[in-house]
Amino acid sequence: MVTAPDRRGDLFDPSCPTRRLLDRISGKWVAMIIKTLAESGELRWSEVKRATPGVSAKMLAQTLQSLEGDGLVARRVEPTVPPAVHYSLTPLGESLDEPLAALRAWAEDHMHEIDPLGTPASAARQP
Repeated sequence: MVTAPDRRGDLFDPSCPTRRLLDRISGKWVAMIIKTLAESGELRWSEVKRATPGVSAKMLAQTLQSLEGDGLVARRVEPTVPPAVHYSLTPLGESLDEPLAALRAWAEDHMHEIDPLGTPASAARQP
């Protein structure tokens, strides 16, 4: 378990917070939002929504709130009517882009080997 800020976590220790952190940053919406903000800089909520096909408004709001709470995304609100809300990556969020980019690239390169028919694995394995 991590007890000091300068110590690394231990994924194999059941009480280590590394497991919870990996759970929070490993979702598909997180990877898409981090990529979008890394490429585009600061975006309004509606722009993030348009750049993230398939995400519901509720899931986008929850994911952005979680990323903000983790210190990966900064939220800026303009005092207009209605308020204009902007999102951007923090330096910590920017540091996550490269590892997630490697994971996205691996997934795109090897998807056909894991899912050759383009169907969910459970359906592909049924007789």
